[in-house]
Amino acid sequence: MLGFGEDRLRADMNRLLALLFHQGVLDEQFLQLQQLQDETSPNFVSEVVNIYFQESEKLLRNLRELLLDREFSDYKKMGIHLNQFMGSSSSIGANRVRNVCVAFRAASEQNNRPGCLRALELLEHEYCYLKNKLHELFQIEQQRVLAAGVRYPMQN
Repeated sequence: MLGFGEDRLRADMNRLLALLFHQGVLDEQFLQLQQLQDETSPNFVSEVVNIYFQESEKLLRNLRELLLDREFSDYKKMGIHLNQFMGSSSSIGANRVRNVCVAFRAASEQNNRPGCLRALELLEHEYCYLKNKLHELFQIEQQRVLAAGVRYPMQN
């Protein structure tokens, strides 16, 4: 029998995931990632996502540095960073981040610096939203796991 806390936390997780899917923040790839998690690797999803966050921070920093350079003209290098960001975002199901990368890449292919600056701002916004929501999800999951370990005696 599940504890009341565990039931509530599981429902909270399901509501948050439903919201993120409804908003298009996540796609079915995230569900496939979750299916790879089991008892032998209970933190698989959070570990993969944390690696994604570390790499994404580097890519965002590189993109920002490229665009803030007044002498900037290396749109090809920007495209390489964006392709990496798109690929890693796709692999974890970060749908909206991936979609912004696609638009950002289109602006970079046209050597459109103002468009790239707007896309970078949007990319940073979407990335921060994703990161905050996934951290929230993982915190609820940790609380649920802790609650599952606590068993309350039945009242007569």
